[in-house]
Amino acid sequence: MKVTTKKRNVRQTRMSRWRISPLMLGGVLLALVAVVILYAVWQTMAAQNEKSQPITGVETFTPERGHQEGKLTYAQTPPVGGVHNPVWQNCGVYTTPVANENAVHSLEHGAIWITYRPDLSAAEVRQLQDLTRQSGYRLLSPYPGLPSSVVASAWGYQLKIERANDPRLPRFIQRYEQNPQGPEPGAPCSGGVGGPG
Repeated sequence: MKVTTKKRNVRQTRMSRWRISPLMLGGVLLALVAVVILYAVWQTMAAQNEKSQPITGVETFTPERGHQEGKLTYAQTPPVGGVHNPVWQNCGVYTTPVANENAVHSLEHGAIWITYRPDLSAAEVRQLQDLTRQSGYRLLSPYPGLPSSVVASAWGYQLKIERANDPRLPRFIQRYEQNPQGPEPGAPCSGGVGGPG
């Protein structure tokens, strides 16, 4: 009997060494929650810092506004704003050039107009098409005579790049699509002219 009691006491002593008190368990859980919260705050701050950083190569313009029918002349190629046709270009993917005057009206509504040289590789064009189809406020079209392989334009802003996979392109879109500083963000980008593919 004495041996059994002794064994039981030894076993209980060993188990008590490994027992975690409710207070200790609560402390560990609280520390884990704090680490998760701190990580989330750090991620949010890093994302906000990334958004506020200037995008290398973005040019800024101050276009005038107004509606006018007919063929118009613009200072930038492609234009980033200015007087434009009263009817906007329906957003979407186009395989042929669209009229500057209608596309500029889409920019006024908060759209991003991505243009590319007609000789851009098929793989890069597909990449731009996929990017364009992710939102109802993006317009893609070939544009002969571009100053670079790809140009992204928003009302008053433009980015010229040489490759469709340039990491600045998604940042440009994120920053300037439906830009609250634009003239009419949120106005329709459908119900105008054109039939995207």
